[in-house]
Amino acid sequence: MKRICVIGANGFIGKFLCKALKSSGNLTKGFVRTLDLNKNYDEIKYIQLGDIRSKINLKDQFHNCDCIIHCAGIAHSMNKRNKLDIFYSVNVDGTKNLAEQAVIAGVKRFIFLSSVKVYGESAGKIEDLKIFTNYDTPNPQDNYSKSKFEAEKILWEISSKTGLEVVVVRLPLVYGIGAKGNLERLMKLINFKIPLPFKGIKNKRSLIGIDNAVDILIRCIKHPDAAGKTFLVSDGEDLSTPELVRFIASAMDQPVKLFSLPKVLLKFFGFITGKKKEMNKLIGSLQIDNSYTRKILNWTPPVSIEEGIRRMVKGK
Repeated sequence: MKRICVIGANGFIGKFLCKALKSSGNLTKGFVRTLDLNKNYDEIKYIQLGDIRSKINLKDQFHNCDCIIHCAGIAHSMNKRNKLDIFYSVNVDGTKNLAEQAVIAGVKRFIFLSSVKVYGESAGKIEDLKIFTNYDTPNPQDNYSKSKFEAEKILWEISSKTGLEVVVVRLPLVYGIGAKGNLERLMKLINFKIPLPFKGIKNKRSLIGIDNAVDILIRCIKHPDAAGKTFLVSDGEDLSTPELVRFIASAMDQPVKLFSLPKVLLKFFGFITGKKKEMNKLIGSLQIDNSYTRKILNWTPPVSIEEGIRRMVKGK
């Protein structure tokens, strides 16, 4: 039995992680920005952390904690003028603060949720697609991924000076119950039986279901070979957008009609609707090779991508 502290316990990944940790018999503390006094916490001890950048003393809260899993952060900023500052202050300075507090409290291991976007974006013709591996040099392109990579580097510096066992998990798009963004939009469009213009898209994207994401995080808590390493994780079956749409439609028991539009028109539509980034994700590719993770951690994703999408759609 381990004593685990989850930072960002009310987030999409954090809430599933806390539930799984509790079910597996771990003593779990969930750290949240603010407490909702009307929420049923299912016997998990939740603690109001506030702003992770604040220099409050967390030694007592982290005392006797074996491992911290840092799920909190900011992925989007509404304030364009201070966008870079916001990403760096939360994702970099906040992570640094938590790691330093962990060292003071004597925490042994610190697991950081990063992003495969630290490698950049890969898009183009199918024969030109790049599949990223652990051995590729990161090349983050946006403020979010740059801040995640900077946070990783700071953690390795702290680890080298203090002996804190750092584990970095680089995640692709995580899907599951309550997923937002393109996945939520696709489900709504399919439900309304709206034809979708993705038939000719031949992209490939790596995804990971929430059950598989939680499974790998729990494995990283105690696996002796996890410390000091970076892991790329995915379901292991990359999907094109038409394949993803068909999986979702099948799980919803809904018919779906796909038709083709040139990429240039799809990009233009994304531009005029203010959804340029969202459209690029639907027509572009971002693939990773998770073989290093499978080998080092002796890990196989327990849930297939088809079953994971079914659970997301059915809400269970």
